[in-house]
Amino acid sequence: MAFNFGAPSATSGTAAATAAPTGGFGGFGTTSTTAGSAFSFSTPANTGATGLFGGTQNKGFGFGTGFGTTAGTSTGLGTGLGTGLGFGGFNTQQQQQQQTTLGGLFSQPTQAPAQSNQLINTASALSAPTLLGDERDAILAKWNQLQAFWGTGKGYFNNNIPPVEFTQENPFCRFKAVGYSCMPNNKDEDGLVVLVFNKKETDIRSQQQQLVESLHKVLGGNQTLTVNVEGIKTLPDDQTEVVIYVVERSPNGTSRRVPATTLYAYFEQTNIKTQLQQLGVTLSMTRTELSPAQIKQLLQNPPAGVDPIIWEQAKVDNPDSEKLIPVPMVGFKELLRRLKVQDQMTKQHQTRLDIISEDISELQKNQTTTMAKIAQYKRKLMDLSHRTLQVLIKQEIQRKSGYAIQADEEQLRVQLDTIQCELNAPTQFKHLKQQQEGLSHLISIIKDDLEDIKLVEHGLNETIHIRGGVFS
Repeated sequence: MAFNFGAPSATSGTAAATAAPTGGFGGFGTTSTTAGSAFSFSTPANTGATGLFGGTQNKGFGFGTGFGTTAGTSTGLGTGLGTGLGFGGFNTQQQQQQQTTLGGLFSQPTQAPAQSNQLINTASALSAPTLLGDERDAILAKWNQLQAFWGTGKGYFNNNIPPVEFTQENPFCRFKAVGYSCMPNNKDEDGLVVLVFNKKETDIRSQQQQLVESLHKVLGGNQTLTVNVEGIKTLPDDQTEVVIYVVERSPNGTSRRVPATTLYAYFEQTNIKTQLQQLGVTLSMTRTELSPAQIKQLLQNPPAGVDPIIWEQAKVDNPDSEKLIPVPMVGFKELLRRLKVQDQMTKQHQTRLDIISEDISELQKNQTTTMAKIAQYKRKLMDLSHRTLQVLIKQEIQRKSGYAIQADEEQLRVQLDTIQCELNAPTQFKHLKQQQEGLSHLISIIKDDLEDIKLVEHGLNETIHIRGGVFS
């Protein structure tokens, strides 16, 4: 399922050209360009690029064309990965790309007459077909309306005009909704490029080294380039997302990452894309952030086939406009795809929660062990304190032997005698001894009762055993 922000193709003969089956969010509308990355925004691919990383169609953020950078021919990278400066001269095409800003990316092709005819034909097929010239045209109109609502089929309305092709991007399709996707916050200098492989994550991880070597060969085997894997993530339908970046080392010993747009442009060349497909790559896209101007341009223009009122409401309902961007969902396939992605993400979150729970349990066990050790060390500390005090007392006695009692010692003796007298007073603390004697007496009574209960149980068991032998 794909979405396209572009206007319908003039030669398609339909309300919107067929979406490119590339997965992702595709584009919002369509063009007749070759299917590449998801989120195509109707920017035609430029195949005039030459050299190593010559400018080709740039599709950043998974929206297809890099949000404001159009393809341009560039020879600043030499003629191949294995010769010249390799990735040197990357900046030669950046100014050319930036000066186009949003031109050609979000702007729709100037095909007003074709669009007007398309709308007129669609309206005729839905309201007033003249195919048969009798009351059956009314039934045909209802049938065309049903097809338009469903988003599939052809609407016949005139013998002299080709039928209208109904797609899910047409304005009358009912199976549409708007969701939200997280915007990446990586810069172009980070060089992150996403490659989606039609393989399981376990296979990718087990052959990660071979994959890196294969990608290095795709880059021409240049020894100044190093392929690094940033992350691997599982996708639905046994697919895997691999995020990579390439580091270029210069002869003077410095190194830097190859910009994401440059690396992606190289991957989009026809011969390179064929080599990637042989490795199992089904989709490639850059992971770069959007500029405020690009976000504003994107939000101002509703996608093809989406009611402007629904689009405005989606912008209002955005729970986090700084991090999320509204994305249309057209058709059940796209809804199912998002559901699978959400389910996959939920499983990953649950796995992470399980790991955190195990870590918490382990920490709790360590805490219990630590608390027990602390209590043990406290007891040892108290015991050592008492022993130290006894040693000090004996040492002090030996040191003071033969000397007369000093004034402070006499004062301390008087205080201790006073405390001793208070403890021995008959009306103050003597009851504590009586309470202790009472508790001891109660404990002895309980022990006697327990002995009696055991004796009764023993007698009952013997009686039951005797009765069982008689009746047997």
